[in-house]
Formats: sequence, C-alpha cells, structure tokens
Amino acid sequence: MAYDVFQEGWRDTPYWWDLAPRPDLLQIELPDKVDVAIVGSGYAGMSCAIHLARAGRNVLILEAKEPGHGASSRSGGMAGSGLKLGYGDLKAKYGKQRAIEMTLETERSLEFFEDFIAGEQIQCHYQKVGRFVGAHAPSHYESMSRNLELVKAEVGIDPGYMVPRSEQHSEIKTDLYHGGSVKLVGGGLHPAVYHQEFLDRVKAAGVSIASFTPVTGISREGDGFAVITSRGTVRADQVAVMTNGYTPRAAQDLRRRLVPVGSYIIATEELGEEKITELFPNHRMVGDTKAILYYYRPSPDRKRIIFGGRAKTRDVETAESGRLLHQFMCRVFPELQDVKVTHSWTGNVAFAFDKLPHVGQRNGLHYSLACNGSGVVKQTYLGMKSALKIMGDKDGRTAFDDLEFTTIPFYDGNPWFLPIVQRWYQWCDARVR
Repeated sequence: MAYDVFQEGWRDTPYWWDLAPRPDLLQIELPDKVDVAIVGSGYAGMSCAIHLARAGRNVLILEAKEPGHGASSRSGGMAGSGLKLGYGDLKAKYGKQRAIEMTLETERSLEFFEDFIAGEQIQCHYQKVGRFVGAHAPSHYESMSRNLELVKAEVGIDPGYMVPRSEQHSEIKTDLYHGGSVKLVGGGLHPAVYHQEFLDRVKAAGVSIASFTPVTGISREGDGFAVITSRGTVRADQVAVMTNGYTPRAAQDLRRRLVPVGSYIIATEELGEEKITELFPNHRMVGDTKAILYYYRPSPDRKRIIFGGRAKTRDVETAESGRLLHQFMCRVFPELQDVKVTHSWTGNVAFAFDKLPHVGQRNGLHYSLACNGSGVVKQTYLGMKSALKIMGDKDGRTAFDDLEFTTIPFYDGNPWFLPIVQRWYQWCDARVR
C-alpha cells in the first residue's frame, strides 16, 4: 500500500480552528435602518466597524456564514509590511515619489497594527520574529539585493539584509534557495485567535453582527442604500464592502476587479521544539520568490510546521491538495518525508490586476479589497482608513487612493484564466536562472 501522508483522524478544517473554533453567534433581528452596513466580517470589516462604532455610528456587519469563516481565520498568520510589487517595480510604474509614499504607507500599516493589538490587549500569539524570503534563482538574489539598497538610499528606511547561500542555514535548513533576504520587522500570529479577540472587541463596541445573512443585492435608495439579504432588507446611509476573495455578485462592479485564488495549507504532526529550531533557527516566517510561491512557518507553539502554497488553480479536495503540499514541503526539507499531516484546508485570497491593495469608493460603495495574499496587517489598517473616509476625516487619505481599480473585458469575477496563468508561471519558474 502506498505511503499515506495523513495521520489517522486528520481534519479538512484549519489547524487554527482547534484552538479558536468559529463562533456560533445568536441570530439577531435585522434593524430597519443603520448608519453604515458593512458586508464581510474579516479583519477589514471588523476594523472599519470598530472605528465607526467608537465614533458614535450605528453599524451593522452582514456575514454570509459564521464570522471569520473566510481567509481571516484560514491564512498562514503572517504579519508584515511590504507589497507584492517591489520598490523598483513601483518606481518604474508610478514614479519615485509615489513609490516612496506607498512603501512608507506599508511601514505605517505595521506600526498601526502592532499599536492596535497592544492597545486592545489582544492576545493572539504575536511573535516579532521577522521574515526570510528565499531566492529561487541567483538572478532573484541579485534583484532582491539591488532593491534592498534602493530602498535604503531613496526611501530612507532599513528594509533588512541579504543572506548569501553559503550562510543560508543560519536562517533555514534547506539547500533549495540561492540565499535570500531577512526583514526583522513583523512576524507571525494565530489568525483565528486574532479574529476571535478582535470580534469580542467589536461586539463590545456595540456593533450588531448578522451571521448567516448573505447579501443578495445593494441598490441606491434616495440618499442612501437598500441592502437586500436572505433575511430581509436593511436601509443604510453608507455601505462598505469588505469581502475580498468572497465578494458576492451583489457587489458585481467590485467583484469583477478581483481575482479570487484558492490558497492551500497543511499542518504537520508535532515535531517538537528542538526539531523546529533546527529547521528554523530564528523561527522566522518564510516565503520565496517563485511565481508560484511557497510560504511556511513554525506554528505559534513551535511544535509543527504550517506550510502553504498554490496547490491548484481549480477547486480540489483537501486530500489531494494536502498530498501535493506535502511533496512541496519535502522539496524544502527532504528529511520530512515520513512526517504526517494532521490538517489540510483551503481558503480564498484575492488579487487585483495591478497586485496592489485598493481602498476607496466606487458608485457610492466604500471598499477595502485586494490583500494580494498578505492581508493580516493591511486589512486591519485599511479597514481603519475606510472608517475615516466614511466619516469624511482627512486622515483617511492613503498612498493607495486614486489608483485605477482595473479589470479586463468580459471578466465577471470567475477567474477562468487561472489554469493558463499557472502553466505560464510554472514555465517561468522552471526557466529562471
């Protein structure tokens, strides 16, 4: 019989839910009218809600399933600054000044996030261990080094340092990469615990939360909106859509500007702290520079590995994705061939076509969308900025305002082209030197 990577009794739900199961809230009666209706109960929606409620607004969160059912409780739990596009790419596309502003904005987002969880006394196992990004090819290492020096010289911040391949084992016990970069700020947390503690504070601020209440339509009604749900209609002065990779057809104009992508993750059986420290000497979060990247980390208790990647572009059973991710993990750590998988799960992230976060207003609807695979910090921050925008506060301004939120002709939010894109990316990863 072929070796099965799964431990007996493995689960197809997130490892994170073992410690923080999704909350079973009592169903509320929908109000007739609110100041602000927020669609989505992830980090962005909760951040927007709590800042509005504490400023005296009557706020309702509408959630299609239980709070935090999506990426906010399913992600790898990596918390850092930075963007999908490097500073050099930003500079080439938007000019030096705008690139500097965007880079500094991401640094402020991390500062805000850390101040927020400290001020709220959120105990989410946040560990400021930094991040290592492995270079998939020598050319990637050289490009990362140039970008790092450019950021130091032009932005005036210290983005970290390079680690050559000869010293790579000081960061990660693998020979897969050609060196890499270290960023000392940021780290990792338990995403479901963060969501749960955040939710507790949102409820304490007086926000009403309607779970299992999918939004089926949003329409203008006088100076406000009618938000149609499966359980009735709510009138709202303003509406904010904070649904990211789960954006419904009710917000079709925004949905067609997002590319939902399934991200797959596994958790291994316990390996023990000694083994984890051997593999991750500084316990950092880890990613790489492949087009179809791996991202992985020690669990918060430093006893097992959480390993994620783009296993498939089509929906697959978590058993299939779990076996693929186990293969990927063993490419990084060949010695883990006999290690079992205890959890295998998936969830949607959302990319914008320009690979940048987007926050603002379209056709009267406010939004904070497109985490581009990195939403823990940015969606907490941009949700707050959306609240300020809704209140007309000039401090709601961000460096990402006024970006064209583009789409492509005939695209309706169903990413039929992903298999083609994945094959192209695989070819690129194989060809790069």
